[in-house]
Amino acid sequence: MLFPLLLFAAASSAGTADMTPPASAEVCGRCHRGIHEAWKTSSHSKAMESRLFQEALALAEGDFGPDARKTCLGCHAPIAVKTGDLRLEKKVSWEGVTCDYCHSVRDVSLGEAPKVVLTFAPIKSGPWKDSVSTAHGVAYSPLHSSSTMCASCHEYKNPAGLSVLTTYSEWKNSIYAKQGKQCQSCHMYRVAGEVVDPRVARTQHAQINLHQMPGSHSLEQLTRAIKAQLFAWREGDSVRVKVDLLNQLAGHYFPTGSPLRQLVLEVRADSYGGSQFREERALTRTVADQHGTILSREHFVFVKGARVVSDTRLAPGEKRSETFSFAMPAGKQAQIKATLVYVYSPMARTKAEQRVTFMTLSQFLQ
Repeated sequence: MLFPLLLFAAASSAGTADMTPPASAEVCGRCHRGIHEAWKTSSHSKAMESRLFQEALALAEGDFGPDARKTCLGCHAPIAVKTGDLRLEKKVSWEGVTCDYCHSVRDVSLGEAPKVVLTFAPIKSGPWKDSVSTAHGVAYSPLHSSSTMCASCHEYKNPAGLSVLTTYSEWKNSIYAKQGKQCQSCHMYRVAGEVVDPRVARTQHAQINLHQMPGSHSLEQLTRAIKAQLFAWREGDSVRVKVDLLNQLAGHYFPTGSPLRQLVLEVRADSYGGSQFREERALTRTVADQHGTILSREHFVFVKGARVVSDTRLAPGEKRSETFSFAMPAGKQAQIKATLVYVYSPMARTKAEQRVTFMTLSQFLQ
């Protein structure tokens, strides 16, 4: 019994300095070990230290100055902005969307620009009505089970008036919102686990919300969200291909987030006689500035984007058929293949950072 008691004492009487909010996630992880380990694998934990983001941040600041830096850090390092640590000198500022940020949110006001009401204090807000803690105060917050909690970072209108990030409003206008299914239903679903380490204290909850918050980098999430079927047939000296796409589970458009993200459908037709054909379609938004120039850099979209030229993404529940035709003489065997690729960041330097291939369908034609 000595070790659990010592651990409990260390957890509940952590040094005043490192328990002072906003505290590092490492402090929270002393007791909330399972939650902390899951969060460390999330995109939220890497929001600031991501190499892709750091490169985009440097470009944005170089092109548009310190105001752009503050705007970007507002979601990628929100504690840094709240505490004025724009030089990122504190460890907690590098922890992205960290524990003491989310659990210090008291309210989110919606409107033209969603804003967070944030209070750093020894009281932490969360979704459990009957939580008790010996290390800090707790407050029940229905907000933490609501999509409204996500709005301040997943809905953004730039100075030019363009709604650049529209994930929250996409959900708000979907059947999922009408059915009461929140963002947390898909991205923070309940899993078996302890709220705190059992060696610190026993809890009555056998389940916790998944703090990995899997999203578009997750093969499981991608394959659950999108359903595809491949059909191929001959018409004379042509091969006809149809691919049915269905956004069956995403409660928002697919893809969502930055307008530069794409769902790419690649179709190949390779005959055994040597002919090879390839065609692709990109489901995405195309954004232009006020002069009509198409923007191909992410930070330009966030600052200078003025209008959406086209939007070919899949709405929640939408089914669409994409058709292709290839000249291939009758009598030749052919392999037809359709591949779905999620392009996360076209500006990334390597394909591994840039895209995720998550589905391949094939059919053999005589």
